Amino acid sequence: QVQLVESGGGLVQPGGSLRLSCAASKSIFSIDTMGWYRQAPGKQRELVAAITSGGRTNYVDPVKGRFIISGDNAKNTVYLQMNGLKPEDTAVYYCKVDYRSRGASYSSWGQGTQVTVSS
Repeated sequence: QVQLVESGGGLVQPGGSLRLSCAASKSIFSIDTMGWYRQAPGKQRELVAAITSGGRTNYVDPVKGRFIISGDNAKNTVYLQMNGLKPEDTAVYYCKVDYRSRGASYSSWGQGTQVTVSS
């Protein structure tokens, strides 16, 4: 099982920026998709952004134009650049990777990193 280690969360003022990183504990040869999810208190976990191994990206409407997801397959790392942060972006952010190994499909989740947007 691949472990994911996230970093980059913290406290930021509205309008500020943060960059989240998520690195896999070992090489993954067949990554299908890497993504970022978030869960605010009392709400369900939701997809924020995802990127395929081919570089195709997908964003949830509230973050379009503000967040940018990018990946480095060689480093098995995915990033989320968050600009123009709003209080409603406050949540625990999780990364997820979908990959294949020996003919089977797997998913791994990171432990989560807190992002708080407040003045």
